[in-house]
Amino acid sequence: MQMAASISAFINYVRVERGLSQNTLHAYESDIEKFGEFLEKGRVQPTDVQRDTIVDYLAGLYRQGLDSRSVARHLVTIRNFFRFLLIDGLIAKDPTVNLESPKVRKSLPTYLSMDEVERLLNLPDTRTPLGMRDKAILDLLYSCGLRVSELTHVNLGDIDFRSGIIRCVGKGDKERLIPVGKKALDSVEKYVRDGRPRLLKAKKKPSFTNHVFINRQGTPLGRVGAWKILTAYGRALGLRKKLTPHKLRHSFATHLLERGADLRSVQLMLGHADIATTQIYTHVLEDRLKNVYKLHHPRA
Repeated sequence: MQMAASISAFINYVRVERGLSQNTLHAYESDIEKFGEFLEKGRVQPTDVQRDTIVDYLAGLYRQGLDSRSVARHLVTIRNFFRFLLIDGLIAKDPTVNLESPKVRKSLPTYLSMDEVERLLNLPDTRTPLGMRDKAILDLLYSCGLRVSELTHVNLGDIDFRSGIIRCVGKGDKERLIPVGKKALDSVEKYVRDGRPRLLKAKKKPSFTNHVFINRQGTPLGRVGAWKILTAYGRALGLRKKLTPHKLRHSFATHLLERGADLRSVQLMLGHADIATTQIYTHVLEDRLKNVYKLHHPRA
């Protein structure tokens, strides 16, 4: 079986039978196509791949500047690819057996300071429809810790302005309710009332959409569009590293914990299935415990 056909069959398998999210599917497709290009350059068919072939490929990823977490993700995709081929009888032996995953060093999440957050939220020009939208996006991301895919899928009926609650659908199609801060609620309400209708009218052929956040063409804002918006504001703020939706999510969690929120509550608001995922923020708790110790212990 040729490489292109193998990849096509694998992608169809994970799309139909594994029930993965759209984002995960995109990652699988991107990773396996990159691996396929590597094999085609060496004129290697899937049936001829050896353990050393994969080791060489992973080493090349490191040389390209990828970190261990990204390389580990590529290996997961490659493992699943060859397991699929083995189960379907397309190869006789799985070359990924006994291949160790790269050791992923757990890095502390990067986040904005309170001062940076305040300056960021004041950047959009709220006299314009796009400025109102951007203000609402930034406020909502920081106020609720949403993932970018959750933000772009928020519908008009998902926000209860009276009770200050937003309903969002996270990973695995799991729903959760998150409280929205008053300032963020005001920003979103102003955008929905004054900015969003003007963006819809700008379309040559107006059509109805339930999505809260739309682009200048009046169509639903996508993940890439949201990333570009944040990148632009990050540059305007003068950040050395790119501003991402996840950095605002980290800021949301970190600032909550710094002010006394418990880890379990933060886990629920972030939509983490396992509290072990939320424990990347324990550095905040450790700092707080040190301060409590210094303040109250007689021999501190």
